[in-house]
Amino acid sequence: MKWLSFFLILFLTISCANKEAEPINLNTDGCDFCKMKIADGKFGAELITSKGRIYKFDDMFCMIKYHKENKTVQIHSFYIHDYNQNNVLIPAETAFYIKGGEINSPMHGNIIAVKTNEESQIVAQKLKANPISWQEIIK
Repeated sequence: MKWLSFFLILFLTISCANKEAEPINLNTDGCDFCKMKIADGKFGAELITSKGRIYKFDDMFCMIKYHKENKTVQIHSFYIHDYNQNNVLIPAETAFYIKGGEINSPMHGNIIAVKTNEESQIVAQKLKANPISWQEIIK
C-alpha cells in the first residue's frame, strides 16, 4: 500500500508540472533564443510549455522568434515584463502594448507591455509610440 501511495504522489507531481511564471534572475539567466544575459527587467519575457518547461528571453522579439521557429512546441502561456515595474512578469494575453517611438529594447523589437490601458496611453505619449495588440505581435 505504501508503494501505491508513493507512485500516486509521484505521478500527480509529474503530471501537475508548474505552469506559473518564474521570476527572471537578472544578469544570471540567459535568453533561450539569442543566448545573451537577461539584464533589463523592463523587456524580458517567458514562454511556458504545456509540459511546464519555462523558456526565458531578454526581449519579446526573441520570444516571438523562438515561438515561430519552434511550431511543434505546445504553449501553455506567455508572460512579459511590465515596463512600469522592474522584473515583474504579467500575462501576455492581457497586457497592453506599445511599439516604436523612443522605445529601445535589447534586441530592437521595440515593444513594451504594461498592465492597464491607462498606463499604455501615458507611456505611449511619453515615448512617442503607438499601440499594438497581442494578436498583431504573435502572428
